[in-house]
Amino acid sequence: MTTRLHTPLTDLVGIEHPIVQTGMGWVAGPRLVAATAQAGGLGILASATMTFAELEAAIAKTKANTDRPFGVNIRADATDAPERIELLIREGVRVASFALAPKRELIARLKAAGVVVIPSVGAAKHAVKVASWGADAVIVQGGEGGGHTGPVATTLLLPSVLDAVDIPVVAAGGFFDGRGLAAALAYGAAGVAMGTRFLLTRESTVPDAVKQEYLRRGLQDTVVSLKVDGMPHRVLNTELVARLEHSGRWRGLAAAVGNAAKFKSMTGMRWSTMVRDGLAMRRTKDLSWSQVVMAANTPMLLRAGLVEGNTQAGVLAAGQVTGIIDDLPTVAELVDRIVADAIARIEALAAPRPSAE
Repeated sequence: MTTRLHTPLTDLVGIEHPIVQTGMGWVAGPRLVAATAQAGGLGILASATMTFAELEAAIAKTKANTDRPFGVNIRADATDAPERIELLIREGVRVASFALAPKRELIARLKAAGVVVIPSVGAAKHAVKVASWGADAVIVQGGEGGGHTGPVATTLLLPSVLDAVDIPVVAAGGFFDGRGLAAALAYGAAGVAMGTRFLLTRESTVPDAVKQEYLRRGLQDTVVSLKVDGMPHRVLNTELVARLEHSGRWRGLAAAVGNAAKFKSMTGMRWSTMVRDGLAMRRTKDLSWSQVVMAANTPMLLRAGLVEGNTQAGVLAAGQVTGIIDDLPTVAELVDRIVADAIARIEALAAPRPSAE
């Protein structure tokens, strides 16, 4: 049994280890989340790619496989966000995470019900805002991270956020082993959050052929593209991504409209709901209409790659750590070795050293 690392995050959430598995769309389902919870970390269900009924079923399945704390990631700008939050409260979900655009009133409702609120932020000013609204902690992701990401590296973004707020800060972007966890704790973080590292585990439902594609890649094999959905998105540099990068604006918009229709058909969403979601995205994220339309690309392109295993028709969100990961452990093996390695490195730094005489 791995020795525990006690931090403000473990106290806040009631978990054994200061390790968070992020809410990756199409990846962070009940199997991966329950495995993370059982291993002593915090697993987060990704609800943005689920219908309300699918989220309800995912929460029930996760609870059937673990009695430990877990979280759910919510899109605050979704039209049914209030209903989803009431579902979390009814089901006794321990943590609510917001990927983008959290709202003061939603945070207040969750806090009133005793749910721990941990938004993800990309800048110190955003951390200050959500902290003033009552957020219990924040996850801050540097530019090394996969999916939607920013331009500032974790090594600079993390201390800027730590200096700006007094709530626990969880570091994300570029973490995959015990060295990273020890370094994050040395900075003053309360733990680390990882996406790609958990995607590349045995409990991840991503097709094996796709996992092998990740493992074959090197440190230079990710790219931050604006052509996936109009916002900076770190993905594996595949032939499809290369074609998107060289495509014209109108071709990209036409593809996005087609993907929006597919997403509508798959989820049963009404066009009116999708339009309302688009209006909300435009207002809260200050996007142009072309960016709103392009955002329709994301769920379907990611689904093709991460669910269907079609790397020719889909994109693969990936952090830069893809290029240094070389195995597919179980979640329990991964968490145990990260914590054990972090403890060993912290103890080695604290050990007295012989004087040079």
